Amino acid sequence: MSRIRILIADDHRVVREGLAAILKSRSDMDVVGEATNGIEVIEKAKALKPDVILMDISMPQMNGVEATRSIRKLYPEIGIVVLTMHDDEATIFDLVRTGVHGYLLKDADSSEIIKAIQSIYKGESLIHPLIARKLLGEFPLLGRSRAKEAPRQTYNLSAREVDVLRRVAKGKTNKEIAGELRLSEKTIKNHVRNIFHKMSVYDRTEAAMKGVSEGIIDLEQSTPEDRSGR
Repeated sequence: MSRIRILIADDHRVVREGLAAILKSRSDMDVVGEATNGIEVIEKAKALKPDVILMDISMPQMNGVEATRSIRKLYPEIGIVVLTMHDDEATIFDLVRTGVHGYLLKDADSSEIIKAIQSIYKGESLIHPLIARKLLGEFPLLGRSRAKEAPRQTYNLSAREVDVLRRVAKGKTNKEIAGELRLSEKTIKNHVRNIFHKMSVYDRTEAAMKGVSEGIIDLEQSTPEDRSGR
């Protein structure tokens, strides 16, 4: 089994060392390098070709948003997980527009960070539930108004795909969705892949935002699992 090659970008040495210590203890991960600013992370992305970058936002010379934008343009195959203290809507939307694959707050525990890296490495995107609420909170009025009308475009999504999309928009992982729908994780992954293809999107965040803004899903509609408190 190939190991996940990780580049850590943060201007605080203690943060880099802490993350490196966590990841080096994993048998499926290698920390291939560290960067202290946005310019350095771009240079090391080119030289080291990591699978995943853990990216801080507030760095000198070039911030993480600009660095992410450059790396996504130059090396779109590299997954990027933002790990930051910033949870304000403006920063989140800036990062979504750059095509970041995952967004975690720095108070995330080690299991969340590992889960994010593994998800991005497998080609998934990760929406933390808190971030999902902030992102989709930008569209409540639009989503409600669209829900009262016929969607502008259904993208030929099946009823099951709409159900999966609704759960994706609520920040659920493939594993969680599989458990709720009593389906295999592989089946859910196939549904998500089909949704991306039909909607012409590249990640979970973009699919969720498009689904809400175009009235395909209504986040106020509860599922049986929501009502039972699962």
